[in-house]
Amino acid sequence: MRSVKLAIGIVIALAPVVYCGALFFYFLDTGGSAQGSVDMGLGPTLLGLGGIGLLFCLPVAWKILRALHTPGGRATRHGASAPDDAPAFDADAALARYLARKSAEGAAPSSGDNPTPTRPTFGRKGI
Repeated sequence: MRSVKLAIGIVIALAPVVYCGALFFYFLDTGGSAQGSVDMGLGPTLLGLGGIGLLFCLPVAWKILRALHTPGGRATRHGASAPDDAPAFDADAALARYLARKSAEGAAPSSGDNPTPTRPTFGRKGI
């Protein structure tokens, strides 16, 4: 699922790059050549489209690097891959540890043997 999401993200990130590139080549072709476009006054437009197109290439490059960096398109916490022989979470063992800890706490002396002095109350708490 992650690889599909990553591929869709790359395609969506490519859309503005393709749009700026298409406009760049459209305006470049308007003058017949690069010099003709500059003579028509489209030089700043071409520079701007080229710069913005390059800026839009950064997210695409970042997404492609992320896709290549993670093994198999899967990433785990902190970007490291989990070993295949790592033990999975055992719910039965966790429940057994919890019940053992609770029974050990139950064997400890209760707070009823050592009563704490009662504090005076204020207001209508006695009602």
